[in-house]
Amino acid sequence: MTYKTILVDCDASEKVGHRLAVAVQLAKRHGAHLIGAHVRAPITPPVFSDGTVPAESVLDAFEAAAKSEEAAASSAFTAAIKSAGLSTEWCVAEGYADAVLGERARYADLLVLGQTDPDAATRSPPALPESVVLASGKPAIVVPHVGARSEPGKTIMLCWNGSRESARAASDALPFLKQAEKVIVFVVKHAPQDLSTEADVKTWLGRHGVEAIIQHDVATDADVGGLILSRAADQSVDLIVMGLYGHSRLREMVLGGASRSLLASMTVPVLMAH
Repeated sequence: MTYKTILVDCDASEKVGHRLAVAVQLAKRHGAHLIGAHVRAPITPPVFSDGTVPAESVLDAFEAAAKSEEAAASSAFTAAIKSAGLSTEWCVAEGYADAVLGERARYADLLVLGQTDPDAATRSPPALPESVVLASGKPAIVVPHVGARSEPGKTIMLCWNGSRESARAASDALPFLKQAEKVIVFVVKHAPQDLSTEADVKTWLGRHGVEAIIQHDVATDADVGGLILSRAADQSVDLIVMGLYGHSRLREMVLGGASRSLLASMTVPVLMAH
């Protein structure tokens, strides 16, 4: 298993360069085809109380803003791939970003998305990474809006609890795990006497040539996300792998506590799968 097609979300955010840098690094490492995808939000002019719509000049302003954002995103992608020697393509689609990316992601092996930035001036929807991962069924690396300190994948923390989601994430992350210098299987128990399946996952990883270190800790549900980030910092982890717990219905997001807190406060890239 390897990643042969990587799709990176290219909005007009000032932080888009952070995820583009990671996407280029990963495409070079895996010999992957890199697709830059820009989604133009549909123009939905408001209707006034008397039934009229805004003047044409207002609609022209919306269109001009959309073209400006597309140009900025395209320029950032072109700059990122310059001299990289990669197979690349650029695509633009109109629609809601979570729906469009979720659909296009089904034809890629790995996504590169940006952490939701509450201070961003662009029109990307909130909870975009979670929505896309849940809708697409494909793994995604979510890059913090502060950027990645180093190329992700040398020291990996695999969050494990024996669930379907953690198993899915571990399988999807195998290309990273097999290349890593150090793999930590981090098992969080809810009580010291809890039984866990870490011996089984270590055996499974070993059959893939991955020598893993098992680490344990105890936490309540509310503390798990913060504990993961704390232990990752202690171990100089540069990539966290975890299952995304939640579901999306009628564009409303419901996430597990660990997923929610980790995505809000992440300081290193996180590979998520559902």
